[in-house]
Amino acid sequence: MKARLPKEYTAGPSSMQGMLKQAQKMQEQAAQLQAELEAREYDIKAGGGVVALKINGKKEVLSLEISPEIVDPDDIETLSDVIVAAVNEAIKTVETDAANEMSKITGGMGAMMPGLF
Repeated sequence: MKARLPKEYTAGPSSMQGMLKQAQKMQEQAAQLQAELEAREYDIKAGGGVVALKINGKKEVLSLEISPEIVDPDDIETLSDVIVAAVNEAIKTVETDAANEMSKITGGMGAMMPGLF
């Protein structure tokens, strides 16, 4: 006796081919989005605006502006801390934006199949 499974339970060639096409389409969308994300620029301020940093989606620092009021030769540590905070915030912003945008395409599948997208 043969058991008949509903069509959605069979993984025949047509459904496998459809899945591959869908995966390829998602991969193309992800590649296009990645290029768009890398071209984006983000403006980040730290220390109440005394340090302004511009970074792109490739996490390359494009510019760094330091307000004269934060520059104190006797307190270089504070200036260093504010610059580090600005760079860290910029990287976090780029990564969060990229993850949010990518999840719109992958629908969370990127977490199940790392490296695919």
